[in-house]
Amino acid sequence: MLVEFALYHAWLVPLLPALAFGVIVFLTRPWPKLSAIVAVGSMAVACFFATLAAYGVFTNHEFVEKPLVYATRWFSLGLPGMPEVQIDVGVQLDPTSAMMLFMVSFIATFIFLYSIGYMEGDPGFSVFFSYLSLFGASMLLLVISSNLLQMFVAWGLVGLCSYLLIGFYSHKISAREAAKKAFVTCRVADFGLLLGLLALQIVFGTLNLTELSEKIAHFEEYTTFGMLTLIAVLVFIGPIGKSGQFPLHVWLPDAMEGPTPVSALIHAATMVVAGVYLVGRTLFLFHEVPSAMQLVAVTGGFTALFAATIAITQREIKRILAYSTVSQLGYMMLALGVGSLTASMFHLWTHAFFKALMFLGAGSVLHALHHKADVWEMGGLYKKMPITTWTFVIGGLAIAGIPPFAGFWSKDEILVATLSEGHYVLFAVGAFTAFLTAFYMWRMIFLAFFGEEKPENHPHESPWTMTVPLVVLAVGALGAGWVGTPWHNVWAEWIFFGHPHHGPVNYGAMLLSIVLAAAGIYLAYMLYLKDAKKKRARRLAEWFGPVYRMLYNKYYIDELYLWFNHALVDGTARLMYLFDIYVVDGIVNGIGGFAKLSGDGLRVFQSGRLQNYALIFFLGVLAVAVLMAFTGPSAASLVLGGVK
Repeated sequence: MLVEFALYHAWLVPLLPALAFGVIVFLTRPWPKLSAIVAVGSMAVACFFATLAAYGVFTNHEFVEKPLVYATRWFSLGLPGMPEVQIDVGVQLDPTSAMMLFMVSFIATFIFLYSIGYMEGDPGFSVFFSYLSLFGASMLLLVISSNLLQMFVAWGLVGLCSYLLIGFYSHKISAREAAKKAFVTCRVADFGLLLGLLALQIVFGTLNLTELSEKIAHFEEYTTFGMLTLIAVLVFIGPIGKSGQFPLHVWLPDAMEGPTPVSALIHAATMVVAGVYLVGRTLFLFHEVPSAMQLVAVTGGFTALFAATIAITQREIKRILAYSTVSQLGYMMLALGVGSLTASMFHLWTHAFFKALMFLGAGSVLHALHHKADVWEMGGLYKKMPITTWTFVIGGLAIAGIPPFAGFWSKDEILVATLSEGHYVLFAVGAFTAFLTAFYMWRMIFLAFFGEEKPENHPHESPWTMTVPLVVLAVGALGAGWVGTPWHNVWAEWIFFGHPHHGPVNYGAMLLSIVLAAAGIYLAYMLYLKDAKKKRARRLAEWFGPVYRMLYNKYYIDELYLWFNHALVDGTARLMYLFDIYVVDGIVNGIGGFAKLSGDGLRVFQSGRLQNYALIFFLGVLAVAVLMAFTGPSAASLVLGGVK
């Protein structure tokens, strides 16, 4: 009975944290602890209902083929001579949305709990929890939306919350600039998505996901292949920005300016995975356009490698994790591009656990070291922070792809899917990225936790509100991937696109994945732990000086955008200003001046004095007489023009 209630009242899951936002803003803001209880409690209850709803979906195989959808009319819009537009607001539950509903609420609950210890004493404590609640509600609404307009509203709310939370420390210029950068970058991408949604509504007459799926399967009845290709590309622009894909990835590393729980929430369970989820939700559109699928795959593969090469040179612990997120999102997009919803959603699922774990672990380190972020200035933390250290190590093993940790199973699934579809170059890119991932993550771990202890540091283990979430997420980083092992892939039986595919186990790809991960960890060990003075690492940086500087400076993409903004945007604005001042204003002012000058001239003939008019009449008659005297009466008649 309770499960059935949760299934048909899944709208309560986003509603509860949304209500918590209102309660904190209008009632409990003066009492920080009460605000925290409201936020954590509402998300915990939402997680309970999400768990029941997910259980209801995963115990009824009928929801695989036919999602549970219930909706009510939102608004209707009709114009004379045009068909009426009807938009519903509703819930769609199927294995993919049920998984996301549980994952987002579960991860968010423990991030909220962690935030109590991390934000203790902050003057904006209550405000922070109100923003977190609205953030969680927005993502949960996006997950269960039954139509793309409702999803777009939630999509915008997620962007708003990220802006508020990234710039939470508004007294810092860097935080304010990072918030603006995130907002503007994502809005540029969202404009493309909005155009795509408008085109879908105009062409197919609906934004309902199930109806779109049926109509796009027979798109020839509605539009041309070229138009469908354009729509797919426009829709994909939104996820490029939201999920930090090249070239709109630049906002995501700067999002580290927000408090660490925000980083964990953005990078693990909410904003950045929204783009991947949207592409997965609309994969029926991309599947009809092979070139769009290729675009998604190439963008994802390139982003994965691109971000991994940057991460190997970064020094700040959260920035390394940020570029790691960009790279892992590239993996997810790669999987979608080769047509494997199973592999993409599987990696999204496992990544949520180990990336949230590692960000919260990084926050624990920053909390202990008074926000010292440079991994080269850390070292020996395992002695004073054992829980943080060993949970972080579990996260490092998971993201590196060491079995039996979660990341191994999902990353291997992506590599196998890429190889089985014949994308050999992208497979090589993904495999090399796996090696780099293991290297840079364990470079960070060896430097921060097992390197030489710095006497100026006085680390201490974090309070239980911070360590309990670390332990819970570490369990997830260990076991979340076991539902998708090649020998008994329960995951693939539930979450797939089209028809489930159960091919033979690819032991070669599996072995290659393990070897590459182990090689990356071993190389990091040799350079940063065994060599206590780090001479080899420094020598390599000197030998490859220009390459190292290029990677450390992130390929100068930010500088390129800055130049573009100053040279083109500001330059165009200056030209338009000069055009406005000297051309537009010149024409307008010239017309006014001519009118004034003409008026001044004509005023002589309109003086109102009778003697002046008599003089003019006399001069006119005199002129006619002189003309007749010299040219004859015919010329005078022409001048007079037939005056009687």
